[in-house]
Amino acid sequence: MDIPSSLAIVALAALIHASFQLSVSVLTLLSGHAIGTKRTQAKVMRLSWGFISGVAVMTLLVLSFISLLLLHGFSNSGVPLVVWSVACGLVLGIGIAVWLFYFRKEKGTKLWIPRPLAEHLTDRSKATKHTAEAFSLGLTSVIAELLFIIPSMLISALVLLQLPSAWQLFGIALYVLVSLTGLFVVSSLIGSGHSISKIQKWREENKTFLQFAAGSALVALGFFVYISKVVAEVSGAL
Repeated sequence: MDIPSSLAIVALAALIHASFQLSVSVLTLLSGHAIGTKRTQAKVMRLSWGFISGVAVMTLLVLSFISLLLLHGFSNSGVPLVVWSVACGLVLGIGIAVWLFYFRKEKGTKLWIPRPLAEHLTDRSKATKHTAEAFSLGLTSVIAELLFIIPSMLISALVLLQLPSAWQLFGIALYVLVSLTGLFVVSSLIGSGHSISKIQKWREENKTFLQFAAGSALVALGFFVYISKVVAEVSGAL
């Protein structure tokens, strides 16, 4: 794969990451509680940006860690095609799981994550009063959704390892920034005066679309990478 194609895959993977809703849910809870307790708009935005910063840092750390593991594991011979195949299979499997299970089949936007973890995030979002606490909450929200976002990160890490060093750094930065798109949009809406209830209502009314879009994008990403990398190299060797 050439550099533009590789970066396009990384950007698509990051957009899929951005479409998942746990961090958005926690951000709306955090902002809604801050507004409900009569915090100033400036304070609400500081908490929001503290949370987004935590999400960005943890996303950067996880993606860098996966890339480092792959680099040390396959530094001499390159990444075997079987690893690419397993990664594509994982992406396809999680994509199908998202179709079937991502949102719970009940009112609201509850997700299929362990209830104790969901309750912890809810309680912490209500108790958060300082920017440092919001930053820590952002870190935790990424960890809580690793099951769904790890395939996008794994594919991105595999693709990034094929690039020159300077482009690897650019690709990591691209992934982190694009993965924050949903949080940037919600934070901007809150900052411009849109009510949390309207944002939440839109999310609830469109949750089926969000679920289908995320699952379909994962399936498409898995097929595309498998064909462009595994099938292409096997065909070229014959």
